[in-house]
Amino acid sequence: MSPGEVREVEAVSDLLDWIRSGEKPPEQFRVGTEHEKIGLRADDLRPVAYEGERGIGALLDRIADLDGWSRVFEGPNVIALAKDGASITLEPGGQLELSGAPLRTIFETCNEFHSHLEVVRRASEPANLVWLSLGMNPLHAVDEIPRMPKARYDIMRSYLPTRGELSQHMMHLTATVQANLDFEDEADMVSKLRTASSITPIVSALFANSSLALGKPSGFVSRRLDIWRDTDPDRCGLLPFVFEEGFGYERYVEWALDVPMFFLVRDGQYRPAGGTTFRSFLDRGLDGERPTLDDWELHLTTLFPEVRLKRFIEVRGADAVPPDLICALPALWKGLLYDDDATAAAAALVPDLDFAARNAAIDAVARRGLAAQMGGRPVLELARALVDVASEGLRRIGHGGGPGDADERRFLEPLRERLDAGRSPGEEILMRWDGEWQQSVQQLIDYARY
Repeated sequence: MSPGEVREVEAVSDLLDWIRSGEKPPEQFRVGTEHEKIGLRADDLRPVAYEGERGIGALLDRIADLDGWSRVFEGPNVIALAKDGASITLEPGGQLELSGAPLRTIFETCNEFHSHLEVVRRASEPANLVWLSLGMNPLHAVDEIPRMPKARYDIMRSYLPTRGELSQHMMHLTATVQANLDFEDEADMVSKLRTASSITPIVSALFANSSLALGKPSGFVSRRLDIWRDTDPDRCGLLPFVFEEGFGYERYVEWALDVPMFFLVRDGQYRPAGGTTFRSFLDRGLDGERPTLDDWELHLTTLFPEVRLKRFIEVRGADAVPPDLICALPALWKGLLYDDDATAAAAALVPDLDFAARNAAIDAVARRGLAAQMGGRPVLELARALVDVASEGLRRIGHGGGPGDADERRFLEPLRERLDAGRSPGEEILMRWDGEWQQSVQQLIDYARY
């Protein structure tokens, strides 16, 4: 198929084949990391608008000039940058996201991240902007947040409030870090996606970091995780069928077919889909249009389960965190999912829980972080065991490349430090907020800035 050729969808089998086309042999496995940052103006701690010399549009221009990124436009506005398989994009409330390139080792991933941070700092200096390593804006209400000029977000702002009361909070206030991983075949996908779904509450506890909102304790260790629980039940949360016998590509596709679409893109323009499902689009068309594989790929990006399947697997349950933990997240998931023994051992940590218990664990983690329980066991205990499993997985994988050719286990050390303290990052912030910081916003900013 030539570049730019429209790939029409004739049957459900085309959608299955599209996902199946992501299969790779293990020697080609890579890890991609995506992380978002919340920006404020350092002098008055106001959110960062898109427009103006201090705005995010100007910031993107400076990043492009400093570091050789190509600009991506929507109308007259720069809304993203692209370079070497990576992109820098805008979330609805101005959160800045690096979608990193798929890389073989965590050493490469961590270098990519720190290089990105250095460029963002340099580009932010003329506008006196600060970027925060928190899972949620700690100071502002949702109606105080500027809106970014992207048509897809306008459509989402209209649709999502009909599905969940906190959807606008999700879009404009929250920030996350996620890892993207490959699979070899359908059986490997099932093993990885099912294991990741089983242990995602534990990982969420390790990275829970949104304990402040509106300038005070939010009542949660991960308010971000709680917000996602009331965003859209059609497309968010854990997927019950993942744990059922017979799960595979077809079951995921059948679910995705029945989730309402946000929009279509034709001639570069976003068109609201009016809640039409992809199944209906495939059966009957929509406004004279027929579905393409590009439509399917776009639709899958608008589904937000805790673990998402496209032509790779996305693990999405972590809050944005400080830099040392940014590098720990892909290392943790690589150790757990790129070694078969580790994948089996991780799944065995939480066997035979029913779906209600798994959901209850997510709710408990949102409120209590590592102090929560899962299936009657302390999450802190499970987290220690999970990090040990990941460490052994990384040891067996044996990818070196660091000082003295160290392997990737070194990136798990920041997690061990949190486990030794017994506190999620958000619990640490709460302790400092009411302790040494004496509820000083400036001390919070100084602590959380990248």
